[in-house]
Amino acid sequence: MTTRRPALTICLLAGAMLAGCAGGTVDVQRALKDVNVIDESNLNDIMASAADPGEAVLYFRRSADAEPDRIALQRGLGRALVRDGQAAQGAAVWSRVVRMPGATSEDGIDYADALIRTNDWAGAAAQLNTIPPTYETYRRYRLEAMVADSNRQWNKADSFYQTAAGLTSKPAPVLNNWGYSKLTRGEYAAAERLFAEAVESEPDLFTAKNNLVMARGAQRKYDLPVMSMSQTEQAQLLHTLALTAIKQGDVSIGRGLLEEAVAAHPQHFESAARALAALEGNAIGRS
Repeated sequence: MTTRRPALTICLLAGAMLAGCAGGTVDVQRALKDVNVIDESNLNDIMASAADPGEAVLYFRRSADAEPDRIALQRGLGRALVRDGQAAQGAAVWSRVVRMPGATSEDGIDYADALIRTNDWAGAAAQLNTIPPTYETYRRYRLEAMVADSNRQWNKADSFYQTAAGLTSKPAPVLNNWGYSKLTRGEYAAAERLFAEAVESEPDLFTAKNNLVMARGAQRKYDLPVMSMSQTEQAQLLHTLALTAIKQGDVSIGRGLLEEAVAAHPQHFESAARALAALEGNAIGRS
């Protein structure tokens, strides 16, 4: 009798352990599933923003084909296509996303953005009109401003640009867009002020620096403004200023600026040297 009790006890303990393990297995599987969802979500975020755009397109296309009803994967595919320069295909994906259960106003913003990149301004305007007016974000107002610009609705564009700039801690891109809008309207002094604000906000934004020089050149201000710039940037900005001067008929000033650009560049500045040679050739031909 005494020798059989341990065996019975072991059997009972084994049964209890198995019962416990059965419940434990379910818990472990649930936990692992949650971890996998978290890991996949992190991977989706990485692929959507940090990965090579072409690789991101392949990743999300495979994933979306396998699970076409998962809106997160469709969003990732849409963003990846736009990042990869395939705006038309991206717009087609976003057109599906905005009709899916769980679609948000931000999805509509992404769709409008993709449409603008395909130059479908009317489509972008129509899409923005579907978004509730209470949804007020930097991206929404920046796109609204660009659409108003395309329709030459200058007052609306200015209002939207101003609102967008006030809704972000990094206003340089929208200030640069707003300045370019002013530049195309011939409002050169206003454009200069906006480009200067953009450069002050983001000193490494070369596009704003280049636009600032163009706005100054349009006012026949043929000196570089005080701002941080590398030697290469200085040469490129002098080149821009030179071309602006030449287009306005100030050829001798443009020639001098081209010479400065060639001298300032740390390496051979082919485009400036070619423009200078063309000027010299024309001068010789006229003499």
